[in-house]
Amino acid sequence: MDEDDLPSTPNSIHYDTLGIPEDASLNDICRAYKNLVMKWHPDKHSLDKLQAHDNFFKITEAYRVLSNKKREESAVPIINFNELKTPKTSKTTKSRKGALKNDREDFISSPILSPRKGRRNSAASMEDIYSSLSKGTSGINICTPSSVTNPGTPSTTAAGGDYPSLSRTGTRCNSTPIIYSHSTVRRKPQPIERKLKCTLEELWRGCEKKIKITRDVISGSGLIMQQEEILKIKVKAGWKKGTKITFEGKGDERPGTLPADIIFIIDEKRHPVFKRAGDDLELGVEVPLVEALTGCTISIPILGGENKSLSFDEILYPGYEKIIPGQGMPKSKEQGMRGNLHLKFLVEFPTDLSDEQRSQVLSVLNECNYT
Repeated sequence: MDEDDLPSTPNSIHYDTLGIPEDASLNDICRAYKNLVMKWHPDKHSLDKLQAHDNFFKITEAYRVLSNKKREESAVPIINFNELKTPKTSKTTKSRKGALKNDREDFISSPILSPRKGRRNSAASMEDIYSSLSKGTSGINICTPSSVTNPGTPSTTAAGGDYPSLSRTGTRCNSTPIIYSHSTVRRKPQPIERKLKCTLEELWRGCEKKIKITRDVISGSGLIMQQEEILKIKVKAGWKKGTKITFEGKGDERPGTLPADIIFIIDEKRHPVFKRAGDDLELGVEVPLVEALTGCTISIPILGGENKSLSFDEILYPGYEKIIPGQGMPKSKEQGMRGNLHLKFLVEFPTDLSDEQRSQVLSVLNECNYT
């Protein structure tokens, strides 16, 4: 994503990303954000994780910018309880010093100055106190008890109930919800899997693979930048198809999540001559019928480029198998040990015989022992 796709100040792009109008309230922003992050979470899009990651980042960034703006607009100044001044009263009224020391009930029932005509009211409620303060000349608006919540403190305003604290810490207006989803736990996306194709020769002798990746990283200033990196994989001799090599945290970095792991899975390229079966190798050998019946000497290729000469005196019939020990694949868990090479013979028959040849073959084969 380009640096300018989502600016740090609110504009129409952020509202379009969340699909809300520009006059949307904070509740509308939170509701749209919740629906979209559930829809575009990368865990729900296994087929197109890159697009899901990109959409998830845009949604998160738009929510952050717009919600911060709304919270700044709706911020309410809070006055410390000790800063409230008790109105001047008659001689029968307790002094300011005594009123502050008394319990809450005495303070609520103490006479206060009526905001309208200056008369005293001996049964003022907490709502009246806040109402009179909110209409003062200082220009400071104060949340009324019904709109203030204090985490961990009862908010009951009925008779005998506790009123919320007005301390500077722990008070929030209920029009500003607190979102905890990205502030405590950073989830790790599903790992990214890629196939690493190797030839049989590479798996036979071992090799080193260098893979260039380009990933998104978050800079110290909070910008997302692309970074190139070379990953080195030392392929050990004898590794099989399906072997996994994991690079932890080498996936794209996204706000609110940990970078995913990258997993490379060994995959074998098809060989033109040999077929692998575990630690063993298989090789098909086709010989003419006459050599299969009379014996022959053949040169067998060995994986790695060498050749081995073998002589056969026995009859080679279709499906005959010859095992050459120690000429298979290396055993990765048994140093110095190798599997076997299995030679499977195919017999090439003539496609046409004359009547005389048929007669001669018949006379010869009739005298053969088939047991």
